Amino acid sequence: MKTKVLLLSILFGSALSLSAQEYQPQVGFSTENGSKTNFKKNKASDNVFISVAGGGNILLGDYNGDADFGDRIAVSGAISVGKWYNPYMAFRLQINGGLMNNFNRLAGSSDLNEQEFKWINPHVDIMWDVTNFWAPYKEAKVFRFIPFVGVGYALRPGTTVDGISYKRAESVSVNGGAQFMFRLSKRVDLFLEGQYTLLGEHWNGPSTARPRYDRPVQAMLGLNFNLGRKEFEVLEPMDYDLLNDLNSQINALRNRNAELEKRPEFCPECPPAPVVECNESMTNVVYFRLNSAKIDKNQEINIFGTAEYAKKHGLPIKLVGYADRLTGNPDYNKGLSERRARAVAKQLIDKYGVSSNNISIEWKGDVVQPYEKNEWNRVVIMDTSEN
Repeated sequence: MKTKVLLLSILFGSALSLSAQEYQPQVGFSTENGSKTNFKKNKASDNVFISVAGGGNILLGDYNGDADFGDRIAVSGAISVGKWYNPYMAFRLQINGGLMNNFNRLAGSSDLNEQEFKWINPHVDIMWDVTNFWAPYKEAKVFRFIPFVGVGYALRPGTTVDGISYKRAESVSVNGGAQFMFRLSKRVDLFLEGQYTLLGEHWNGPSTARPRYDRPVQAMLGLNFNLGRKEFEVLEPMDYDLLNDLNSQINALRNRNAELEKRPEFCPECPPAPVVECNESMTNVVYFRLNSAKIDKNQEINIFGTAEYAKKHGLPIKLVGYADRLTGNPDYNKGLSERRARAVAKQLIDKYGVSSNNISIEWKGDVVQPYEKNEWNRVVIMDTSEN
């Protein structure tokens, strides 16, 4: 009967483990498209970025198209700060501006008159990482394509050119464009950004019969610096088939225990049962989360049950650590399986009083996979045996 109770507790602990891990985190990658993947909510300080860029711009509108292209180019730059809320959506505040060349014709003259303006345009953008939305998320992805759109407010101070005064100009701006992002390291990216801005007609001076809006176009090259934690945790749903199977086994053992409880505990007419030493082996497991050697609280019952069984019957405990084959690499997984095995050994010794002389440790990494299902191989198997 005690054996049945022990087995019941082991199965119940396994079910609790799976239930508590209804969502199992994976760090830095996903197996499905980002749009179909659940991600853990990050902290305010995580996935923050700062970027700086420089390049050039030209102004579209009015008589600018009549000037030589080279004369229209002016220097501009930008600084941005933002945050990714998941691998495919971010908000940023960007301040861009610099110089701007404008051309017009004075009344009664066919000659082009050139003005050089200073300008600034702070704006807030929504950024959409297309590559992580339509493809599986991977933190170490080398290339990403990131369109964006936003709104802001542009300012051009007043100036005087060749004795002609140009009043200060302000306009609401609509900004759109895209980044081509290239990963240099975990913390630094190189990007090429193209941006199109829509401004009011009075931005570059008096209105004309030409297009109603003035439109700066920019091309910039810059560096992006990632602050805080960069990786996102992927939340994978649990295996409900496994949980249902374990629940069925638990219910079956409960029914058997209920039948055993009906038997008398004391029977004077029964001969005494012979005393035999139990030397049967018992196998138990400790499940671990992805890329972790930390023992979850709901796995304690498995370690406790093994420790009590081994101490009661004077049996040694053999621990073998494993890691799943589909994540990490063989060298890393071998070390991870060793850390898992040693964590269980420390728990057996320090918390449950098993002598270190009765514990042996091995670690197989991902070379050996005791279970067919990949996720089940993130385990330490505990075996009590004389051999």
